[in-house]
Amino acid sequence: MNFTLHQLQLFLEIAKHQNITKAAEKLYMTQPALSIQMKNFQAQFDIALTERIGKKIHLTDFGKSIADIAENILKEADSLKYKARDYEGLLAGKLKISSVSTGKYVMPYFLSKFIHKYPGIDLTLDVSNKQTVTKNLHNNEVDFALVSVLPDKLDLEEEKLLENKLYLVSDSQKIMKGRPLIYREEGSATRSAMDKYFAGRAKRKSIELTSNEAVKQAVIAGLGYSILPLIGIKRELSLGELHIIPSKGLPITTYWRLIWLKNKKLSPVAAAYLEYVKSEKSKIIEKYFASDE
Repeated sequence: MNFTLHQLQLFLEIAKHQNITKAAEKLYMTQPALSIQMKNFQAQFDIALTERIGKKIHLTDFGKSIADIAENILKEADSLKYKARDYEGLLAGKLKISSVSTGKYVMPYFLSKFIHKYPGIDLTLDVSNKQTVTKNLHNNEVDFALVSVLPDKLDLEEEKLLENKLYLVSDSQKIMKGRPLIYREEGSATRSAMDKYFAGRAKRKSIELTSNEAVKQAVIAGLGYSILPLIGIKRELSLGELHIIPSKGLPITTYWRLIWLKNKKLSPVAAAYLEYVKSEKSKIIEKYFASDE
C-alpha cells in the first residue's frame, strides 16, 4: 500500500462535500485531476470506498472506517510537524478562524501582529456567510468565529472587539423616489438589521444580493439604496461615491465579537491568541478604528 497524506486529505474533502466538483473547487483543483487522484487511491483497496447515488457521493461502511483512520493519521502528521518547534520553545500549530463577510475589514487587524510574532503558526481564515460561519462553529471545525450578531442555539463564550455601526446609504445625498431597497440574503446579520428597521413601514420594491460588496457596488451604480456597515464603506464615503442619508433610528449599532464554543478546550495556539486579543484590542482599536467610534 502506497497512499500519500495528500490523497488522504483529498479523500476527506470528497467525503465532506459528497461531490467531486464541490471538493475540487474547495481544493483549488480541476475535477479531472481530483478524480485521477481518487482513482489511484481507490486502486489500493479491493473494497469500494464510495458509491454514487444520484449526484452525491456516499462513503461505504468500509470508506467510513478509512475516513476515520485518515483523519487520525492527518492529526498525527500535524503533531509531528509542530513537535520540533515545540522543543525549540516556539509557539507553533494551527489557528482556524471563520468570519462573516464584512469581518474581512476587521479580522486582519486583530491577527497581523500576532502572526508576525509567531511565524510557526499556520493560519486559516475562512470568510463566508453567516450560515457557513455558524455551521463551522457548531461542527467544532474552527477555534473562533467573528460575527456581529450571536448565532442562535449555541452555547458560546465571547470577547467583544469593537462597535459595528450601520447607516442608510445612497449614491447621492438624498433618496431618489422610486429606487428600490437593496438587501442582503436571508440569514445575513445586515439583512436582519434592515428587516427590523423597515418592519411595519410601507412596502417598497426590493432587490436581494448575496454579499455586502455586491450591495455596495449596486448602490454606487445608482441601482437603489441600502443599510450598510460603516466599516466597509469608508473609502467610498471619502471619495464621494456613497453618502450617508441621515435617518431616524440610525445608525444601528451592534458589536463585532470573537466567539467560541463554551467548554471548548483551546489549543495552546488558540489560548495564546485569545490572550493576545484581550491584552491588545484597545491598542488595535485606537490605531485602526478610532474614527469609527
